[in-house]
Amino acid sequence: MFHLPSSIRYPSRVRWNKITLVGVGLLGGSLGLALRRRKLAKEIAGYVRREVSIKECERAGATDYATTDLLAAVSGADLIVLCTPLSQMKPLMRQMLPAIKRGAIITDVGSVKGSVVRELESLVAKAGAHFIGSHPMTGGEKQGVLAARAELFECAVCVVTPTQNTNPAAWRKVETLWKDVGARLLRASPDEHDAFVSRSSHLPHLMAATLANLVLDPKLPKEQALLCATGFRDTTRVASGSPEMWRDIAVTNRKQIGRALSGFIAELNKFQSALKRGDAKAIAKFYETAKQRRDNWCACCASPSLE
Repeated sequence: MFHLPSSIRYPSRVRWNKITLVGVGLLGGSLGLALRRRKLAKEIAGYVRREVSIKECERAGATDYATTDLLAAVSGADLIVLCTPLSQMKPLMRQMLPAIKRGAIITDVGSVKGSVVRELESLVAKAGAHFIGSHPMTGGEKQGVLAARAELFECAVCVVTPTQNTNPAAWRKVETLWKDVGARLLRASPDEHDAFVSRSSHLPHLMAATLANLVLDPKLPKEQALLCATGFRDTTRVASGSPEMWRDIAVTNRKQIGRALSGFIAELNKFQSALKRGDAKAIAKFYETAKQRRDNWCACCASPSLE
């Protein structure tokens, strides 16, 4: 189910007493800025790993305060948002369990949902709290809180992944959170989400990284890099993303990415066969189909409604 706001309407009242952002980088910092702009919480705390990150949070204005003390950061929070690499989520959740108040809501911004939801949903329930997975489909190749911006989530699609165990009231509050910062909502099961994003997000990142590794190989003549213009730059932009984050995504969603990669290789093999045959008709059809499908997609993205 999509929800598309006809315009960005800022809420007129505080919805949360305390929100804690566990990890204040690009996504966590942008969420903090959006929440503060809209005055959605009385208090926004941030958990960071390094002292220097505390100063960066202050400089960016993403939180009311930041700390390297995880338990202090999450203590008393109504809402906790996990904004760390996937591999850090479960260990951090285990550490913070003693400080999570009963009835608290925990969500995340991770790019993989199946295994994350299965592990964290049961873990969080032990503290009498609720976990609902979410994934705002936005970001950028720049990293860190100093790259954060309050508008990052406006009109971005955010996938919320409830399960049969999800508390309905907590689920609605998570959806309200993302609507309040301007996002459009899509509900999907955790496994459906992982299949979708393996094709639309994870595979394109893999392609960008592969192109960067292949074409910018230092063993090639230096003229090769000089002949990489705007098309190459645009196609490989996301290869500048966090290697740690993309390692975690690839390992965690490896089955779905493997299926997407097999489909991609099959398309390449068909094109390679057409090249070997010199089949101009098949080659033209390949590019015509791609142009038509992308043009249709762009038209849908520009539409004022996705319903």
